[in-house]
Amino acid sequence: MRTIGLLTLLTATLWLSAPSPAQAQEQPYAPDCGELCGKMREVVRDLTRIDTPDGVQETYKARIGGIDQWVNIRGHDRDNPVILFVHGGPASPAMPTTWQFQRPVEEYFTVVQYDQRGAGKTFRTNDPEAVGDTLQIQTYVDDAIEMAEHVRARLGKDKLVLAGHSWGTIVATHAALQRPDLFHAYVGIGQVINTRLNEKLSFEYGLQRAREEGNEAAVREMESIAPYPGDEPITRERIIIARKWPQHYGGMTAYRAESPYYHRGPWLSPEYSADDVRAIGEGNVFTLWRVLPQFLDVDFSGVESFPIPVVMFMGRHDYTTPSAPTAEWIANVDAPCKAGVWFEHASHMIPWEEPGKTLVSLLRYVRPLATDPGTCPMDAGAG
Repeated sequence: MRTIGLLTLLTATLWLSAPSPAQAQEQPYAPDCGELCGKMREVVRDLTRIDTPDGVQETYKARIGGIDQWVNIRGHDRDNPVILFVHGGPASPAMPTTWQFQRPVEEYFTVVQYDQRGAGKTFRTNDPEAVGDTLQIQTYVDDAIEMAEHVRARLGKDKLVLAGHSWGTIVATHAALQRPDLFHAYVGIGQVINTRLNEKLSFEYGLQRAREEGNEAAVREMESIAPYPGDEPITRERIIIARKWPQHYGGMTAYRAESPYYHRGPWLSPEYSADDVRAIGEGNVFTLWRVLPQFLDVDFSGVESFPIPVVMFMGRHDYTTPSAPTAEWIANVDAPCKAGVWFEHASHMIPWEEPGKTLVSLLRYVRPLATDPGTCPMDAGAG
């Protein structure tokens, strides 16, 4: 998942278009790292290989939304509940970095990842000119719904658990609202509630930290676009500045100014070739500015009821998609069952930052919703 904050919204732009606040960083999608990466990739491939008799491990193309979209399915037991994961970005596929955190989850769930239109392997497989005009939020939502139908049929499941990360929460939330019959529950990770409010909170955090630390360069740069977002258009230049400094102060990965573990992780993915990795950056550039206007208008604050159980995973230090609006939303929404789970040592990259608590929380709050429908494990409270 190249992050997101969209998990990227802007990580993509920041890394592709601007130097690190601390120092010039190598591009996250650098030239192929050669023979050494190949040998290390084989270690990851061997470690993550699923050999259990009832397991599933497959990567293939499926015809979804009129184009070929790449799907990855992994799990130790086909009888386990299925999670359909909608990655962030809008073109930051999770498939090439799931090896960093997903393996324990696969013992209790079958996890389905797919590269969305304009992202990663899917971007590389299709003619960009044929896809460009389709990059609309509702098209992504239609794809997610069709993917859910495809996965249900392929794995013989009546319903799935739907999960979204960052940008993916926009797609997944709409999918859950439009087709609740497909899903046991929805899990939002780095949830987007109101984009413009998120931008404001993120910017204010970065400016506050810069002032506290006496970072005159950061203060000067951020004050040059203040008030942000304000009433002016959110241009490419403004959004790069607004995202750069909050992420520098741990707003993407807690306690860290940079996140090379994530940005360079795809080079070790058994599922991705060097050309696939390079296609991530190309897809980011191709997609980002086509969806930005619609992204900036996203606002779920008026959604007062949710048709299925909903669980929010919230990073205490997340200033990519700040958690405060999510905490307020989950506290007030009417749902059959709900919980807000805080990750005290995480920012935006919750599954990577706190993989142990991610697994425990999925087992405590989510798995029972699929294995014993009608129960509400959240009645015991959330942490």
